[in-house]
Amino acid sequence: MRRRFIVPAALVFAAATTVTLAPESGLAQGQLPQPPVGFQPPPPPPPAPVKPYNPVSVTPPGQFSDPSFVTFRKSLADVAEHKDRAGLAKLVVAQGFFWVQSKDIADPKKPGIDNLAKAIGLDNSNGSGWDILSSDAADPTLAEVPQNKGLFCAPAPPKFDPRAFQALFEGTDTDPTDWGYPSSNGVEVRAAAQPNAAVTEKLGLYFVRVLPDSTQGDTGASPFLHVALPDGKTGYVAVDAIVPLASDQICYTNEEGGWKITGYIGGVSP
Repeated sequence: MRRRFIVPAALVFAAATTVTLAPESGLAQGQLPQPPVGFQPPPPPPPAPVKPYNPVSVTPPGQFSDPSFVTFRKSLADVAEHKDRAGLAKLVVAQGFFWVQSKDIADPKKPGIDNLAKAIGLDNSNGSGWDILSSDAADPTLAEVPQNKGLFCAPAPPKFDPRAFQALFEGTDTDPTDWGYPSSNGVEVRAAAQPNAAVTEKLGLYFVRVLPDSTQGDTGASPFLHVALPDGKTGYVAVDAIVPLASDQICYTNEEGGWKITGYIGGVSP
C-alpha cells in the first residue's frame, strides 16, 4: 500500500474534513494565509518521550459496496495496470479538478487529467504514479465529505470518539498525525524491525503512536514502523498493517455520466 506514514506527517487528512470545496469551481475555501517572502519556519520540536497511555478504540471504515463504484474501481485498476493515460482521462473530470495541499493548487486552465498527473507524479519514470492509482483502485472504502454533498473521498476515515482521541494526543504531548490504527484486529508487534523477529504481542483495534524514528528492515525486507504501545513499551509493526490518519486522498463524484475522479488531497510537491 502507498499510504505510508511520513514523519513528520502532512496534515492532508485534515484537508478532507475541514476544507470546504466549492463543487461548481473546484476551489478550496478558507485557504491558509501565505507566509511572508523569506520566511523560515522554526525547526520542529523534539518528539515527546514515550510513556504509557490509555488506548482509544477505533473502528476501521467498512467497504463502500455501491455496484457502480465497484465497476468504476475495476476500470481504474485496468487503466493503471496498462498505464493507459487516454483511458484514465475518461475517468477524470475535464474541468473543475481540485488539488488541495494547504490550498487548491490545481491549474484551472488545464484539463483534469493533467492536474491529476502532476499531483501523483504520473510521468515519473519509476511508475510510482501508476502504482498510486493501482492502490486507489484497490481501496474499497469511500466516504462523503460532510461539507460537500456528492463529493466522496478515499480512504474513508475510521470511527472513534473525538474527545477521547483529543485527550489521548494532548495527554501524551503528541500531534494527531503521530497516531494510526491497525488495519485489522490482532496485528503482530515484533521485537525488532525484521520479519522473523519474535512476536511480543498483538494489537487490538485502538490508536497506536508511531514514533519518528520509524525505519526499514534489511534490504529487500518489508518496511516496519516503530510504535509505542499502551503499556509504555515499544515494538515494530509492518508498515502496511497501520493506517495513518494523515494520508493522501483521491476524491470522486457520481453524476449522470457515472463516477469520475474530481480531485486529490495531498500529492507530490508542486
